Amino acid sequence: MGIMHTYEATVRWTGAGEHGTTSYTAYGRDHEIRADGKPPLLGSSDAAFRGDPTRWSPEELLVAALAQCHMLWFLHLASRAGVVVTGYVDEPFGTMRVEAAGAGQFTTVVLRPRVTVRATSPVDDETLAAVHRSAGEHCFIKRSVNFPVRTEPGPVVVERPDDLVATPVEV
Repeated sequence: MGIMHTYEATVRWTGAGEHGTTSYTAYGRDHEIRADGKPPLLGSSDAAFRGDPTRWSPEELLVAALAQCHMLWFLHLASRAGVVVTGYVDEPFGTMRVEAAGAGQFTTVVLRPRVTVRATSPVDDETLAAVHRSAGEHCFIKRSVNFPVRTEPGPVVVERPDDLVATPVEV
């Protein structure tokens, strides 16, 4: 058996207001997610479900967690492969289907990473695609969900040595 890790958090509902859950429209969906030594995350339900659109929804957090996990594995595996990554941006999106009875589930999440690498060794889209595949095979979160998570990386951006030279600014 492998090494076991545990994770703990506190989720505290802050939306009771004066009336609590006397009706579906009477209470707020606001809550806080806390863990020792970390700043709180302000959460709510999705705006479609009477939530505060300025707070994180569980659905957004799930999509972000998949992207984070993939990115962290990608960076680790790229460094092992000798690929010097200098930039990484992902704009993932997820699709969730809600059924007539109100239950729902994610049907897919698509990761769309765009990677910048230093031109220290030949790196092409195929090389990075292999690292992305391996990252997907290792990602703990992806391996734990029951819906497809696709990765559609953008073309590799190669940082040339002349990109690193600062351009003087006239005052």
